[in-house]
Amino acid sequence: MLPRKAIFKHALWGLLLLVPAVAWAAEEGGEGGGIMNAIAEFFDAGGPFIYVNCITLAWGIAIIIERIIFIFFRYNVNADTFMAQIQKLVMANDIERAIKLCNAAPAAALPKVVKAGLTRANRGEIEIRNAVEEATLEIVPVLQKRTGNLAQIANLATLLGLLGTITGLIHAFGAVGAVSAELKAKVLAQGVAEAMYTTAFGLVIAVICMVGHMFLTNMTKKIIDEIDQYSVKLENMLITRGRTGTAAAVDRMGG
Repeated sequence: MLPRKAIFKHALWGLLLLVPAVAWAAEEGGEGGGIMNAIAEFFDAGGPFIYVNCITLAWGIAIIIERIIFIFFRYNVNADTFMAQIQKLVMANDIERAIKLCNAAPAAALPKVVKAGLTRANRGEIEIRNAVEEATLEIVPVLQKRTGNLAQIANLATLLGLLGTITGLIHAFGAVGAVSAELKAKVLAQGVAEAMYTTAFGLVIAVICMVGHMFLTNMTKKIIDEIDQYSVKLENMLITRGRTGTAAAVDRMGG
């Protein structure tokens, strides 16, 4: 699989290529119907800030695509099934096989934290907890990376839409005084249309980014909650295993 940065860059550049394509469609759009012609008319009537907001749309969609790929398919595992297997191996005192099971999903968040605890399984309670906490502190920022940018992009798209609204209205009322009476209604309608289209496009981008932010945040929270829950269970299992092994060794010495 491509590295995370490569996926993000490919998605962003691919989406940015839509901007000149839409601009060309707006210039070349004919009189016929169809979705492309409707899009071309929308962009042609919306003014320059429509094209500026295309960049924020491409940026937001690129983040959503990249985060979905990694959070859903690379960092995520079936936590219940995975920990059931780990528990069986730990209870059977087969730590080596448990570590190999974690290595089967090296990029996944939960196996990475569990592996950190398993590698310290024979080094005492404090070292186990420190290893698990350190691994958790490393993986959580990776899970949350870029998702917070979606809320900022949504705000930026809304502000750009509002800026386009203001410039559209300025253009409309400024042009009204410079044309004849019979053209005033047409010029005013064109300026108001530019203002409304720009606002609508900014709000659509904001909605897309906020929905993506909510969706990705909920999934990220689920993975983090699983890490918190199962890391504590792992610590308890390994500590219990260590105490049981110590007690057994004392009994053998006493015998």
